[in-house]
Amino acid sequence: MPRIRTPSPSALRHAPKKPHGEEECILVLQGGGALGAYQAGVFESMSEGSHAPDWVAGISIGAINAALIAGNPAEKRVQQLAEFWNRVSSACLQSHGAGGALPREAINESNAALSAVFGVPGFYVPRVPPAPFQPPGTPGAISYYDTAPLKETLEELIDFDLLNSGSMRLSVGAVNVRSGNFAYFDTAMQRLDVRHVMASGALPPAFAPIEIDGEQYWDGGIVSNTPLQYVLDQRGTRPRLVFQVDLFSAQGVQPINMAEVSEREKDIRYSSRTRLNTSSELQREAMAQAARRLIAKLPPKLREDPDAQALKGCGHEASVSVVHLIYRSKHYETQSKDYEFSRQSVEDHWLAGRTDTTQTLLNPQWVHRKRPASGVQVFDLSLDGPTTAKTVQPSTHLTQGVPS
Repeated sequence: MPRIRTPSPSALRHAPKKPHGEEECILVLQGGGALGAYQAGVFESMSEGSHAPDWVAGISIGAINAALIAGNPAEKRVQQLAEFWNRVSSACLQSHGAGGALPREAINESNAALSAVFGVPGFYVPRVPPAPFQPPGTPGAISYYDTAPLKETLEELIDFDLLNSGSMRLSVGAVNVRSGNFAYFDTAMQRLDVRHVMASGALPPAFAPIEIDGEQYWDGGIVSNTPLQYVLDQRGTRPRLVFQVDLFSAQGVQPINMAEVSEREKDIRYSSRTRLNTSSELQREAMAQAARRLIAKLPPKLREDPDAQALKGCGHEASVSVVHLIYRSKHYETQSKDYEFSRQSVEDHWLAGRTDTTQTLLNPQWVHRKRPASGVQVFDLSLDGPTTAKTVQPSTHLTQGVPS
């Protein structure tokens, strides 16, 4: 079976290089199963465009991609991402194009069914016997699949000593099963191993929770599928450039049948209301920065007031720029798109991420951008139709800064 090949050099290799310089470059990766190959394409294009991240934060498949990036030297990151996506797409039927006997949708549905019945190489295998016949309280009784293959894959493809070296920050999100509280595991605060990455992707009821220090953790996506809030909550002194990569779009069309209902429901649920949440977080950041500027104008005595000090501790003094990239489903994709691991779909997703990012980084609004001293900018430049780049200002209208 042919392997995933990284595309030929893009126009970014010949474009004028404009490194992010003093900005802290952060890559934020949403969960989305098989759609995660889109994130690999985004990262490849970012690397070519001189935007290698200083920090990667992810949830679910985003955590896996993030760990593959942080846990490898720069020259091997794309190669190891490709190796992972080759493995998980190695056991599916292949479409033969428009002239094939079956339409693409039927091929995809068949591959999703194969993944559900037989598992995914290097990722998960079905429990035998199935959960209802397993002893209560065991991992097998509370999950349909065993993720031992994923543990082996990650331990082979990731250098955890390098991941914890501090050369690149990694944060992955999970949910404590007992308390229901969200938890982030962060190399800036603790040493991470394969358990932390797997916990972030332990989506119930498919996968069993992962035990870490006496607590059990599930996939962070069941609470929030996008780690942007965590990133913005962490204090920093440098201007921030955030590439937010989402795998489900909050926007869509009215469904006309039950299959489309299922797909639309999944998009809404796992998008975590992407645009509204992004707008809310950035609006909050803009308000905090405005409060800091206002405090600086107060007489010295009022600056020491406890309320003023409390406001001063919110937000960042430096600017925040967000590049928003969202995978948009193809017409032949259905509700199974996040567990449809065919090689052709993985290649399509990878290419879509690469294309969207290249288009963004070559867009004149990006090339000629001016970084403000403070405040928040949002670039959403891979949309069909007019491109969008806006600055978020403090306002009571949360949708002002981000296109809906």
